[in-house]
Amino acid sequence: MSSYLLRLYQDILPADNAPVYLPMGARSIYVVDGNVTVELPDCGQHHAQGSAWVGQDAITLLTGPEGARLWRWELLARHASSSGELHAAPGTESSCKLSAEVELDNGFEWLMRIDRVGFPMGGIAFTHVHQGPGIRCCLNGEITIETEGQTNVFKPGEAWLERGRYPVYAPTTEECETEFIRCLILPRACKGRSSIRYVLAEDAAKPKRQRYHVFSERYIDLP
Repeated sequence: MSSYLLRLYQDILPADNAPVYLPMGARSIYVVDGNVTVELPDCGQHHAQGSAWVGQDAITLLTGPEGARLWRWELLARHASSSGELHAAPGTESSCKLSAEVELDNGFEWLMRIDRVGFPMGGIAFTHVHQGPGIRCCLNGEITIETEGQTNVFKPGEAWLERGRYPVYAPTTEECETEFIRCLILPRACKGRSSIRYVLAEDAAKPKRQRYHVFSERYIDLP
């Protein structure tokens, strides 16, 4: 096993801002508000609110007349010296919402996936594990995470780490629907497949009310 850092940032880019340059590195970007164009060395991709991008190239971010608020996940070497915030991009606001050390098995090659998970009112993710770690961030509603002997409640804009191998039980609020956005680091064999495994035999057959939408997943090279 080797240790890495997985970080989630919030970036606020003003309308028609100067280009923002990001170096090579495994990252996912979700557009919370507004829209942004992701320029790569050989193409450009426009992303509206509610869409996401995954890649490892050096990229340029361009905003239009609405500006953009982004959630940006990056996988870094354990002793990375860079803070990852957009200090060299005047006019932007950038802050780290969560930074966590994660362990990845050296025997696997890995991919990065970004997706959205939605629950109806009172929906529950029964006790489960995943095939790799990931950072989630609540988009709407409220979710309770019970894992590793702790219980925490997360509301919109609040982020948490799930290590993958530790069981998680996650009920959501009865008051409204709940959604969160997550970035997972998974073995490449999980490409196109669910990473969830239910811990209790009695839960495996229960109806699952959550909905999943995978925005993108890409093979990555570890830093």
